[in-house]
Amino acid sequence: MISARRQIILEAIIKEHIQTAQPVSSGILVDKYKLSASPATVRNEMMALEEEGYIHQPHTSAGRVPTEKAFRLYLEGLAEKKPKKINSKHEQMIVASLEETDRGLRPTAKALAEISANAVFWAFHKNDLYYTGLSNLFSQAEFKQLDLVCDVSVVIDRMEEIIDGLFESLPLGRQVLIGAENPFGHFLSAILLKYKKNNQTGLVGILSPLRTDYESHLAAMDYLAEKLK
Repeated sequence: MISARRQIILEAIIKEHIQTAQPVSSGILVDKYKLSASPATVRNEMMALEEEGYIHQPHTSAGRVPTEKAFRLYLEGLAEKKPKKINSKHEQMIVASLEETDRGLRPTAKALAEISANAVFWAFHKNDLYYTGLSNLFSQAEFKQLDLVCDVSVVIDRMEEIIDGLFESLPLGRQVLIGAENPFGHFLSAILLKYKKNNQTGLVGILSPLRTDYESHLAAMDYLAEKLK
């Protein structure tokens, strides 16, 4: 457990990093998030958060970025809150895509990829895999690093094998896998929905960097789950 003040500061760091993909400095937090603490106090709390493994300093940047440990704590906090509702535009996109019944669920996968600005896969049953939005994933700031592009390419090559394993092991419902527990790679997050409709099991997932808009993605996936009942 961390103190309430550190939790507020950490949540502000995570939200700012999700929005900007940049390291976050104490000055930005004080100026933008109107924290009820002095700049010196914020700096001291950030030092403590770094010592506790929630943030780290990339290279020689003055700012800090959240670690996998921080995102896990953030997701635990989201699970305890009232879920965010899907926005009306995204709702309309999903509804319209589901009405294209002659094309199966591929239009819905494309809609999810557009909504999330990341990659989406959909396995309609074992060994029947469709994925889209890879260009969205590769356009994320994290993948300006060549080694991460190579890592994601390996994941794509193994996509069918990974998803076959998930089909067997995942329970029905929504799951969020990040970091070390994510079979797609520790550098990615996976928001997954395993569902059963008309005696057919399906698995859909949003693949994104660890830094992603979890609240919006979860809202879209929860809305989709309701529509697939």
